[in-house]
Amino acid sequence: MLNKETGLFHIPVTIMRGGTSKGVYILESDLPDDREKWDDVLLRMMGSPDKNQIDGLGGGQSVTSKVAIVSPSNRPDADVDYTFAQVSVDKPIVSYKGNCGNISSGVGPFAIEKGLIKAQNDKTSVRIYNTNTDKLIVADIRTSDGNVVYDGDFSIAGVPGKAAPVKLKFVNPAGTLGKGLLPTGNAVDVLEVPGLGNIEVSIIDAANPLVFVKAQDIGLTGKELPDDVNADEEVLALLEEIRGLAAVKLGLIDDYRKSAWETPGIPKITFVAQPKEYKTMGGETVAQESIDLVSRMMSMQKAHPSYAMTGAMCTAAAAVVPGSIVNQVCSGHMDTQYIRIGHPGGILECGVDFQQHNKIPEIEDTFGFRTANLIMEGVARVRF
Repeated sequence: MLNKETGLFHIPVTIMRGGTSKGVYILESDLPDDREKWDDVLLRMMGSPDKNQIDGLGGGQSVTSKVAIVSPSNRPDADVDYTFAQVSVDKPIVSYKGNCGNISSGVGPFAIEKGLIKAQNDKTSVRIYNTNTDKLIVADIRTSDGNVVYDGDFSIAGVPGKAAPVKLKFVNPAGTLGKGLLPTGNAVDVLEVPGLGNIEVSIIDAANPLVFVKAQDIGLTGKELPDDVNADEEVLALLEEIRGLAAVKLGLIDDYRKSAWETPGIPKITFVAQPKEYKTMGGETVAQESIDLVSRMMSMQKAHPSYAMTGAMCTAAAAVVPGSIVNQVCSGHMDTQYIRIGHPGGILECGVDFQQHNKIPEIEDTFGFRTANLIMEGVARVRF
């Protein structure tokens, strides 16, 4: 609510961890009716642009500078509508392109907490319509006595401790850009990268559009940790260059050199390699036989500390596309109901249901498990 005398918005907010991300969850009714004001409000609320976000609720990195905006849905196939906002840490940019699967895992609990949907007995299914991608997500939330159950014995790599599992099923996830699973029509495309030459990539669109490249083709191993990547300006520049060229190929921008400003969130770039033993950020060893591939994602021009859930969903879909970069590097004995992605924090398990039609599979759904936690509720004081 805006106090016209003081120029302050007082916005009820809930801070939640969703998967390996943390964000601010807001009811859409608590934001200005004029959507053109949303960017300014969210930037000020999160403390951007500032690399430390010292004067806001953001945590100084992309995975802690996210916002979920939720409202009751008028759709017959959904309970709530959810809009994801990626607030840039160091730029005055809010991106509504694409979704965040980790933040999605907190939407169901938030909707129950706010009374948008009534909790059932042991499990409550929340049908979530994501406005960014025009896709439906079904979240299964553990509940008891009308309340969300956060405590449990399920753990995910990249998050300390254990909690109750949240199952996320992305229904018919392909084609968030309206161009199908293979938006270029090809399982593999060739990009001409200045200073490097031609490299093969796969541009796959499921849950979010991703561009995949083999680590070896860009001088990497796939075992790099986020600090290694973020400390190498040449690698960062090369990855953003490839991502920008893919964005041009998708028709999102005209000049690849402007990708970080004009389409910073999608497509996300991911470099992959065949299964191999590596050390996680925590110093633990991930055995070669325990994973189906190693993969490293970028988020807002920095290395993701773990793995985006929508990235996992897209990776699962890419794994069953014959000849794709992901399909090429995956272990030959891969179980498509239990695809194991080796990322900097550990292992993420996900799956895909599909029908094979000629060379392009029909993706019925992708799924995985996350956890969520309600950290605090309060009122954000935002000067406007």
